Amino acid sequence: MAGASLPILVGPTAVGKTAVAVALAALLPLEVISADSRQIYRRLDIGTAKPSRRERLRVPHHGVDLVEPGERYSAGRFAREATGWIEEVRARGRLPVVVGGTGLYVRALADGLFVEPPLDVERRRSLQHWIAGLAAFDLVRWAGRLDPGFAGGGRQRASRAIEIALLTGHPLSAWHALASGEGAVSPWYVRLTAPRPVLHQRIRVRAEEMVRRGLIEEVASVLSEGHPAGAPGLDGVGIREAVEYLHGHRSRESVAEAVATGTRGYAKRQETWFRHQLRGPVLTLDASRPAEELAAEIAAAWQGGRPLLHV
Repeated sequence: MAGASLPILVGPTAVGKTAVAVALAALLPLEVISADSRQIYRRLDIGTAKPSRRERLRVPHHGVDLVEPGERYSAGRFAREATGWIEEVRARGRLPVVVGGTGLYVRALADGLFVEPPLDVERRRSLQHWIAGLAAFDLVRWAGRLDPGFAGGGRQRASRAIEIALLTGHPLSAWHALASGEGAVSPWYVRLTAPRPVLHQRIRVRAEEMVRRGLIEEVASVLSEGHPAGAPGLDGVGIREAVEYLHGHRSRESVAEAVATGTRGYAKRQETWFRHQLRGPVLTLDASRPAEELAAEIAAAWQGGRPLLHV
């Protein structure tokens, strides 16, 4: 079971993936490969719920603080760089464990990348002009209509889904399904889930804690560097709401609740994606239990070759 397989720990935001990974590191000599499209951005620690400094000292993390808030970062780039991190970790005699909730990153790494078909330049330019005029809500709504497999995200991801669907006649999720598998790894999935009331409570507590710890001030500092409000790093749930407040579009008192509302919707899309899109055996665990208990069960399965449950 523990041969060339790669453990991949997935689940919706706030379900407790980081806590389980840290607890698992007490049982296995592991390093974390972060598959989180928000935690790649520097200086946005609170808004992206990055592992704490203490957690990162206990367990080495790769894939965090990679780029500036104004820089774009693709699933393809993640797959290429993550492959290198995985090889380096294995060369040190340690176990790489992918941890994250960004389905496209997981798919790019586990299933390989698809070759994008040629896109008409003029049609694409015209489409981009139309997309630029859409509000964020309408952009995500269009992406969901055009691609049933769209798992949500910011403007960049929604724009990409719309472009591919309209310019090729097939949704992006369908193209990913046709990925060649070149360079793919052998995934060993663990999917964390939790009853909806439990997850919603965790999301609410996290949102309130983010504001209390200085989310708004963190985002204000990044904006003061000259990054526009629509920069890739400022367009995600949990940061977008702080930007809205700083631009006078909502009250400070409403930020935490808006973050919680947006996060609940995002978590629902993540759960749907992971329930239907993972290729291979999946061990599904109820994350309402203590992280140490979950870690012990995962370690036993990894070391003992326990049959996985495809749920």
